Amino acid sequence: MLVIPGPSVEVIIPHYRGRRLLERCLEALDQERYPGLRVCVVDNGTGASYIRRLAEAKDYVRVVRLQQNLGYAGGCNAGLFSSEAEYIVFFNDDAVAEHGWLQPLVSMAQRDVSVAVIQPKILSLSSRTAATHVFDYAGAAGGMLDRLCYPWCYGRSFKRVEDDAGQYDMQREIFWASGVALFARRSMVVAAGGFDEDFFMHMEEIDLCWRLRLSGLKVMTEPSSVVWHEGGATLGGGDPFKVRLNHRNNITMMIKNLGPGMLAGALPIRLFLELAAALFYTVSGPSGLQRSRSVFQALRDNVLIMPRTLGRRSEVQAQRRVSDRTLFRSAPCSMIVQALFSSSSSDAPS
Repeated sequence: MLVIPGPSVEVIIPHYRGRRLLERCLEALDQERYPGLRVCVVDNGTGASYIRRLAEAKDYVRVVRLQQNLGYAGGCNAGLFSSEAEYIVFFNDDAVAEHGWLQPLVSMAQRDVSVAVIQPKILSLSSRTAATHVFDYAGAAGGMLDRLCYPWCYGRSFKRVEDDAGQYDMQREIFWASGVALFARRSMVVAAGGFDEDFFMHMEEIDLCWRLRLSGLKVMTEPSSVVWHEGGATLGGGDPFKVRLNHRNNITMMIKNLGPGMLAGALPIRLFLELAAALFYTVSGPSGLQRSRSVFQALRDNVLIMPRTLGRRSEVQAQRRVSDRTLFRSAPCSMIVQALFSSSSSDAPS
């Protein structure tokens, strides 16, 4: 039987540490029989010899070596700008693709040329063999923002995650797709400039999707595609560095992407809530002071990079085709109450 190759797809996996994770990730991708599938492993400054050996054993895998760790954003960009595939998938090395996951994503993109990004259903790897599957915290069934720019997801909101009972088994337009497994039309992501490397990691995918949506493109979910994720394999939820990145990057993307009217109203409230979050962290446990300090470090970081942020804001706003009113039309006013009164300090924001 003649097999007609589909559009070319390359999976881009930024890798920093964890040989077991990478081997498991590649083993699952081995099972995918999609014609034209390639894999790019980005060595994020490790210099580890096992990466080369794993690639040599698989003729569809290439390696991009970086001299230093550029984070998820820089690692993904290195794969993106060296790829020639029609479609790309930014993929975490602690994720495992379910057999048959790729074709539904390609099919959706082929049907609608205005779709720039698609997210599969992301489930917790720890529940894969359980009777009931649970959504993974990092993306679940698709990401959204409230009007103060706090992220939340269908299938989870702050601490709570839901069982997958088919309640989100419909294609829908979302605000952002998770970087755990982000399928994209390469030309559109390149035209948008790729990920903002100032973010390093965390929320860089929200920023990218926001910019794509401002230009009039769609971000969708395809729940018939399933990826399993080992949440927290890189940084735990309460890690002070993760807290710093989350708070810093959230404010940065607000300043870059909100229009002047909405920014003028939301930013003062958010700065007040940043101080409230710092206080909340202080009283929340043994490492609370470290996390509280991370909030102030995040605010300082924003001041230091403000000239670059404002320069990028000018570029983003010049390309805007969609109003904030349209983007946030159905968004809730605030999810912050759930964050501030959660029993876990690791959830404000995430």
